[in-house]
Amino acid sequence: MKDYLKIIDAWLANKTNMVLARVIKTWGSSPRPIGAVMLINDEFKITGSVSGGCIEGTVVKMSKNILNHRTAEKLNFGVSDEEAWSVGLSCGGTIQVFLQSVDFSYDPVWKTLLSNTRENKSSILITLLENGQNQNSLLDEGGTLIGSPLPNVVIAEAEKAYTERMHKTVSHEGADYFIQIFPRKNTLLIIGLAHIAVDLVALADRFGFETMVIDPRGYFAQNTVFDIAPTKILEAYPSEVLHQFKLDPYTFCTILSHDSKIDDNALEILLPSKVGYIGALGSKKTHDKRVARLLQKGISKELISKIQAPIGVSINAQSAQEIALAIMGQIIQFKNQYSSSK
Repeated sequence: MKDYLKIIDAWLANKTNMVLARVIKTWGSSPRPIGAVMLINDEFKITGSVSGGCIEGTVVKMSKNILNHRTAEKLNFGVSDEEAWSVGLSCGGTIQVFLQSVDFSYDPVWKTLLSNTRENKSSILITLLENGQNQNSLLDEGGTLIGSPLPNVVIAEAEKAYTERMHKTVSHEGADYFIQIFPRKNTLLIIGLAHIAVDLVALADRFGFETMVIDPRGYFAQNTVFDIAPTKILEAYPSEVLHQFKLDPYTFCTILSHDSKIDDNALEILLPSKVGYIGALGSKKTHDKRVARLLQKGISKELISKIQAPIGVSINAQSAQEIALAIMGQIIQFKNQYSSSK
């Protein structure tokens, strides 16, 4: 949704009505993942995409009825083998798309979704998948439910989907619901201003992460020169400031200081949390010593096993830039580990 804020605002300024099309299920090969979005206004201008181009025209045509009646409809598109190569469905896939009218001006669900996106707050959108129905609900970061009431089972599934970073359809008592996650920006916590941090901050920024650097050593915190500045640098021990951050699956953590007083201070807090990734710099020998220290502090082997060490994917990295690339590659791997689920 972040990608469409400007155009939604422009369409709202012109008081145009809109239809939202979303990919809710795929079979076989698909050029666009579950959750892919396309918006159509009442002048039939579009932004976004739900396929490689083969079904967009039909979706736009179908949107006319949706606009006129402020309703919703579930569409199934099968792509023949002959057509498949041109649109990226190399196995001849099937796409299920849900069309619905949306009101970003007055409807509290859509207004809140837009507001949360602007304010970098997470939302979980739950939509009843019934033709003719346009029933939506939204869970905000505080767990408040806005819009149509939902069964507790569906709310629990929505919260689980948020933790798994995965859009999905769930069924309850004969009704299907599409759960779509609209998360805040991912956060990268960098513990320790090692030389790698400069390149890691630049890469994380390129991939849309907020970057938070924590290091109590004033010399490093005050004198490191960045090509791209971190979102924030905190000159403090991790235990003094980690409470300021959401330690959830959208936060990713790198332990880089080479100082056990700093690194272990962070790990004691991060390991029991729900962060999406913890990687620690150092050789296997260094990590073995780290494991021994953490065990002595009473941290379980199960929690310690969450640490990715040596940090990063294996690319035989040598320079600071290459090590930063290996780390960022592993973070993205963890971030996207559920994205292929259907």
